[in-house]
Amino acid sequence: MPIAVDIDVMLAKRKMSVGELANRVGITPANLAVLKNGRAKAVRFATLAALCEALDCQPGDLLRWEPEAADSE
Repeated sequence: MPIAVDIDVMLAKRKMSVGELANRVGITPANLAVLKNGRAKAVRFATLAALCEALDCQPGDLLRWEPEAADSE
């Protein structure tokens, strides 16, 4: 997927656990793990805003676009 999720980077910078962030944002640790590991198909703006507030960051600190590698055929 061309969108990379860097929540783990921000968690490390803030010295915060997944459980603590999930509590602050109001989602389950399991749902946060799905988002953190890049398996989510979508994210609500309200959730993204809550993540940014809890981590004191901008959306671009959590999400970035990476071009997909071209098949070498």
